[in-house]
Amino acid sequence: MAKKVYIPQDIAEVGKTYLQDRGYEIVMGTSTDAGTVVEEAQGAEGVLLRLMPFTKEIIQQLPNLKVIARHGVGFDNVDIASATEAGVWVTITPMANASSVAETTLTLLLNLAKRIQSDVDHMRQGDFFYKNQNKGMDLAGKTVGLVGYGKIGREFARKMGALDVDVLVHDPFIKACEYGQLVSRDELLAKADFVSLHLPATAETEGSFGAAEFKKMKNSASLINVARGSLVDEPALIAALENGDIAGAALDVYSQEPLPLDHPFYSMENVLLTPHIASNTVETMDRMALHAAQEIHRVLSGGNPEWPVNRV
Repeated sequence: MAKKVYIPQDIAEVGKTYLQDRGYEIVMGTSTDAGTVVEEAQGAEGVLLRLMPFTKEIIQQLPNLKVIARHGVGFDNVDIASATEAGVWVTITPMANASSVAETTLTLLLNLAKRIQSDVDHMRQGDFFYKNQNKGMDLAGKTVGLVGYGKIGREFARKMGALDVDVLVHDPFIKACEYGQLVSRDELLAKADFVSLHLPATAETEGSFGAAEFKKMKNSASLINVARGSLVDEPALIAALENGDIAGAALDVYSQEPLPLDHPFYSMENVLLTPHIASNTVETMDRMALHAAQEIHRVLSGGNPEWPVNRV
């Protein structure tokens, strides 16, 4: 009998084809409601998971489960402790999206510096000369601070090499960085014209960017967050933007997604918003689907995964 793989939310065809070619039965989900997921995933030995929460209650009701393969690098939507207790591997796809996310971060940086979005919005409203009161800045000679120097942070730092900017890096888990200068967190916050977050979402990093951090930044500085919404204390960020503690922000991730339409961010001209698109390219979606499918096959064919986040 074919082993069953459950996919709650659709993925690129290359991932499904990889599994089908190896004899797996694929069951596509119809809803991310927990009750529906538990019902549809019965008998599944593998789950290829995108962004829906995979909780203790779900894991405990899937006794055949052996691997949860995340379609991406974050794993804060999976109850890792419950998966480990149940003997279920949890894997990620760390080689799939670093370049794409770094490109998006660079795009947001340039947009903030040149104030492109607000000029575009006003031009569409017939105000061609809004630009006269909305001048951008040159990046040459400015300082960009990276909080976190994993694969994405490192790739972003590398890509900034041609921009004639100074790159500061803070990451307590590294002793040296190939691109940029390793500094303390306080020094980075004090000197950077742009602060870009590249941290995982953990209990330690949740809300780690709040009022104290914004007070330490330059009044002319901006925040970029393409990592996880939980890193930022959103009410504190709103206050900092309204009070002039910092000049602007570019956000791709939020504490609640989709971002509610009545959220204050929508009415703030100094905030650039994108709908969690940092890795949303054809190439990255293909790589994430394929790499997650490969992890499932490694486990269900009797081996160990290549990119686990737990041990069973």
